Amino acid sequence: MPLASTPIVGRRVSDLAVSRAFGAAKAATHSPSALRPGPLADKLRSDFASEGFALCTAEGVRRPGLMEVYPHAALLALTGDKVRLTYKAGKTTTYWPDVTLAERGLRVREVWRRIAAALEPEIAGVTEALPPPGAEVRGRALKAYEDRLDAVVCAWVAIAALDGRARAYGDHASAIWVPLPARVS
Repeated sequence: MPLASTPIVGRRVSDLAVSRAFGAAKAATHSPSALRPGPLADKLRSDFASEGFALCTAEGVRRPGLMEVYPHAALLALTGDKVRLTYKAGKTTTYWPDVTLAERGLRVREVWRRIAAALEPEIAGVTEALPPPGAEVRGRALKAYEDRLDAVVCAWVAIAALDGRARAYGDHASAIWVPLPARVS
């Protein structure tokens, strides 16, 4: 969710920076507005701040802190792929319009397996703890799995940031954190 130390009324420096860096890979950010996420983002940030979690902006990692993550950009760093991964359960018809529902299900599950396998060296046990749901699973349960996978990606980004292996795209008011690409030896 977009977060900022000031009310969000439109595209932020962080949105523009991530879109410049990852737009060619089809991973530009969506445009936030005063309505979406608007007051919800303000309340979330405020509630976390009241519990001692400061917003981590381009000024650096705060401990304890609250970070904004954009999984599409993070997954590019994780996998080394050149284009945004096709892992959203609700978009399989857009990704693969000319194949059957069953084939789309197989394909999205394979992308989920790739993501979990790429996370495994970073967070041991991910592949065992987060196996993709079976072919019989549909609808909300698929979205729930996708949300869990996104949560693990966000945790990985926070670990990378704490280890100094992530970059903050933004300014003093907001930042979207993206891990640095893995070094190939």
